Amino acid sequence: MVNHSAQWVPGWSDDTPEQGDLLLAFSGGGILKPGNGWFLRWGGPEMGDSRPEALPLGTWCGHRVFVSTLPDTGLPGLSTVTLRDAILQVPAAPVELLSTGFQVWQWWQDHRFCGRCGEATQAHPRERARWCGRCNVPWYPRISPCVIVVIRRDDRFLLAKSSRVTRNFYSLIAGFVEPGESLEQAVVREVKEETGLDVANIRYQNSQPWPFPHQMMMGFFADYQGGDLVLQEDELADAGWYTPDDHPPIPPVTTISGQLIQAMKAEINSSGASS
Repeated sequence: MVNHSAQWVPGWSDDTPEQGDLLLAFSGGGILKPGNGWFLRWGGPEMGDSRPEALPLGTWCGHRVFVSTLPDTGLPGLSTVTLRDAILQVPAAPVELLSTGFQVWQWWQDHRFCGRCGEATQAHPRERARWCGRCNVPWYPRISPCVIVVIRRDDRFLLAKSSRVTRNFYSLIAGFVEPGESLEQAVVREVKEETGLDVANIRYQNSQPWPFPHQMMMGFFADYQGGDLVLQEDELADAGWYTPDDHPPIPPVTTISGQLIQAMKAEINSSGASS
C-alpha cells in the first residue's frame, strides 16, 4: 500500500482552476485516467473547449488539484477506471484523494437546492458547504457512520460473502449506525441481525472513509460469545470460520476490511506463538 500522505494535502478554497492545474476528472461511472497518472491538466488537449465547474481538493505534490466531470472523448492514451476498481485492484492508486474527490463532487451535485425550501444554493464563502440564503442554513457533505467487525472464535475468525457483490472476496460484517446507538451497540446489533451470533469484548481498531457513497467505516475486533450461524439471506450468501493460513480470497489492504483481517491474523498468530 503506497503512502501518499506527503503528496496530497487536502484543502478547501473558493479558487477556480487555471491553466496547468491538475484535474481529477470523472466521466460516466469512472475516472478518466491518462496512462501516466490520475490527473489531467486544466486546459490541456484532453479537455478540448470544455471548461466545466470544478471544485478544489487541495494540492498534489505542491500543485493545485480540482475535481470535475468531463465527457469521455475516446482520445488515445485515456482510459476509464471505476473508483471501486482503483481502490481494490490498483495498489499505487491515491485512494484517499480519489475517494474524497468522488464524495465531494457527488455532494456538490446533490445539494444544488435547499432541502428545506427548495431555493438554489450557493457556495459558502469560507468553508466546504453549500449555503441557502433564504433559510440561512449550510449544507455540508454527508458522512454516514458505519461499523465493520472481525469476530474471533479461539484461533479462527469469521468471513462472509455478500449476496449483493459479484466479486469473489470474502469480507466482514458491516452496517450503518442507527440513531441513538453507540458504535458498540451497532456492532452487536449488526452481527446478530446478519449472522445470529452474539459477541462481546468489542474493541476499536481503525477507520477509513469509504466513498460508496459517503461512509465513515469504523473497524472493530470482537469475540464470539454464543449462537449458531443463521445468515440473513438478503445480506449474506455464505459465511464460515477460518484460520489465518486457510481462508478464501479477501479484500486488499487498500480497504479497511483487508486491514482488519490482516491485523486479526497477526493477533491470532501472535497469541498462538506465545501460548
